[in-house]
Amino acid sequence: MTAVAVHLDGLVRRFGDLTALDGLDLHVAPGEMVALLGPSGCGKTTALRLLAGFDYPDAGRVRVAGADITDLPASRRDMGMVFQAYSLFPNMDARTNVEFGLRMRKTPAAARRARAEEVLELVGLGAHAAHYPHQLSGGQQQRVALARALAIEPSVLLLDEPLSALDARVRAQLRGEIRRVQQRLGITTLFVTHDQAEALSIADRVGVMHEGKLEQLGTPEEVYERPATPFVAEFVGTMNRVSARLTGDGHLEVLGASLRASGPHAPHAAGELVDVLVRPEALEALADPHGNATIAERTFLGSFTRMRVKLDDGCELLVDAASRRGLPEPGVRVSVRATGEDALLAGDGAARTGS
Repeated sequence: MTAVAVHLDGLVRRFGDLTALDGLDLHVAPGEMVALLGPSGCGKTTALRLLAGFDYPDAGRVRVAGADITDLPASRRDMGMVFQAYSLFPNMDARTNVEFGLRMRKTPAAARRARAEEVLELVGLGAHAAHYPHQLSGGQQQRVALARALAIEPSVLLLDEPLSALDARVRAQLRGEIRRVQQRLGITTLFVTHDQAEALSIADRVGVMHEGKLEQLGTPEEVYERPATPFVAEFVGTMNRVSARLTGDGHLEVLGASLRASGPHAPHAAGELVDVLVRPEALEALADPHGNATIAERTFLGSFTRMRVKLDDGCELLVDAASRRGLPEPGVRVSVRATGEDALLAGDGAARTGS
């Protein structure tokens, strides 16, 4: 399988007064998996549909492997698609479901059967080829749907929230399987999801969308650790909104620490009070009878413990600690301080405290 590049250039799509896509530019490298992440209505599924050929843009172009396919129908685009709903034929066993696209392409029966068995083995269902959908679990049915999409050897794999109908354990397992198959085949893939953990764990790069625009495109680490906008900071992970004072040298005084100011909102005069966004793991709360806050609540969450602390000025913050040992109990006075290196200037419409 030869990997191809995908280019979405200046895509605009309107539905009456609603602008679903507002000049979307997205380039996916050959063999790369990009996850489009965002809330419902942000335009991510519209972008996928325009690439698949299920809809057409009002402006902009779609190019795959350098060829302009904007006006081609879906049947001529060589795309493999996996939907949220499994969309399997209930009267066909797994093998016959996988063979369906090949049969539509008039592939000889022997070649169809061999290819179906090959991709079913690839997704771990070789022993279930004769099982019907009602005999398979939800995760197994979605594996069949993935095998069916791969059977035609598409140039691009499109995944539209394929795991959202599954329970958490199966979701985590299957996203790992999808990533394994995608990397083994080296197929260019666009994965649409509203689940941040899913996007961060599966993709080479994550694109965060908001109101039809791409707010940030970067590696999972970049998007999480260096969000480009307050919306990205709020949507990806948990954020606290904290008052800070500008020191005039590109730094901020935040909860007793000097942090670099980051984000698109440029600092103004030294001494000005601003709001910044700080992640819970970039704060610490240490027992101190003369501290600036009180522990209001403490919740054990497995790999970390989350504390809700109330500052003396009435502001509430979330503080995450890697261990539960030695942590102050609810009602104990603490000193809360920032431990990170930078803080994102909130600007207008920023994240809510502890959201």
